Amino acid sequence: MTFAEATDAIANVQQWGVAVLFFIAAFIFASLVEYWMHRLMHVSARIGAKHRDHHRRNEGQGVLWEFRDYVLGSSIALPLMFLVSATAGWGWLLGGIGFAAFSAYAHQLQHENPIKCFWMKMPVHYVHHKYGMWNHNFGLAVDWWDRVFGTYKAVDWLTPDELDRPTLGYAQLRWW
Repeated sequence: MTFAEATDAIANVQQWGVAVLFFIAAFIFASLVEYWMHRLMHVSARIGAKHRDHHRRNEGQGVLWEFRDYVLGSSIALPLMFLVSATAGWGWLLGGIGFAAFSAYAHQLQHENPIKCFWMKMPVHYVHHKYGMWNHNFGLAVDWWDRVFGTYKAVDWLTPDELDRPTLGYAQLRWW
């Protein structure tokens, strides 16, 4: 390997590192924005009108419609890191879109099959709805921020209602 080839290889590794770093940063940032937007929907009459209807119906829109709303809501922030570099921009864009997809899926899953949310000890969004928690458990896909900001409220959620539901697979939910 020549010196030039070695230098190129190091540069490629550094670019991948930057992309991965920005992907992770966007994923975490998107989860924080999701948490605060959900909290805001509970205190703002203007912003929360559609959300109050969501609580009345207690159902998701379907994974693809949820995903569309999350991406549209974050469309201003998604391309911002292209101002830093193309590598940072692609990492940030894919991290944001990745979180939107994960969150849309997690939201729908918690409405239809909450027992399958293996990545959380308690499916916070499901509990948020089941127990009418207007001031607790605002996470949709993750419970980190509820824990950080003191809004996590643990309850014994796994009742006979959940245990008696038919066993469904991870993909057996409303997609649109």
